[in-house]
Amino acid sequence: MILKDIWLDIKAVQERDPAARSALEVLLLYQGVHALIWHRFAHWFYKHHLYFIARLISQIARFFTLIEIHPGAQLGHGILIDHGCGVVIGETTVVGDNCTIYQGVTLGGVGTQKGKRHPTLGSNVTVGAGAKILGSFEVGDNCTIAANAVLLKPLESNVTAVGIPARPVKKDGIRLPSQSEAVSAERCCRMEERLKELEAQVEELQAQLSKTRTEE
Repeated sequence: MILKDIWLDIKAVQERDPAARSALEVLLLYQGVHALIWHRFAHWFYKHHLYFIARLISQIARFFTLIEIHPGAQLGHGILIDHGCGVVIGETTVVGDNCTIYQGVTLGGVGTQKGKRHPTLGSNVTVGAGAKILGSFEVGDNCTIAANAVLLKPLESNVTAVGIPARPVKKDGIRLPSQSEAVSAERCCRMEERLKELEAQVEELQAQLSKTRTEE
C-alpha cells in the first residue's frame, strides 16, 4: 500500500508539473516527493503507536526537505507538494486525493485543545503559495485557495476563495458578487419595494381626490 501511494505521488508530479521529465527524476530529485515518502513510513509507525520513531522520521524528513508533516496527518494518494519549502501540515489534518499544495502553505490548528483541531481537505483541492488554512473544518472537493489567503471557515465544493480572511469569489466557475455588490443589490431591492409602496399610496390619494371632486 505504501509503495502504491508513493508511485501515485510520483505520477501526480509527472502529470501536473510541466518541469518533470521522468519518473526517475521525480523520485530522486523532488523534495516534495521525498517528504511524502518519509511521511508514508512515519504515518505507519504512528498508526501502530510507535510515536517516538514516527516523530523521529518526520524530524529527519523536515531537516532534509524543509517540509514539516506531522506523522499523524492523513494524506490521500496522488498528492503534489510543489517546491514545498515552508509547508507545515498538522497532526489531525486530513488531505484528500489528488491535492496540490504549494510552498509556504500551513494546514494548522487554532487553540491548544486535544482532538481534531486541523482542517480536512477534500479531493482535487489546490492550495496556493503562502496560504493558511487554520482550524477544524472541511474544505470541499475541487476547491482552490488563492496564494496568501487565510481561510478560517468551511468551504463548499467547487469554490475559489481569496483574501484575508478568505471568502468565496467563484462557485462552479461562476463569479460570485462581492460583499459591496451584495449590499448594493440589497439596497436596490429595498428601494424598489419602497418605490412600489409610494406608488400605491399616490394612486390611492389620486382616487380619493377624484372621488371628492365628483361629490362636489
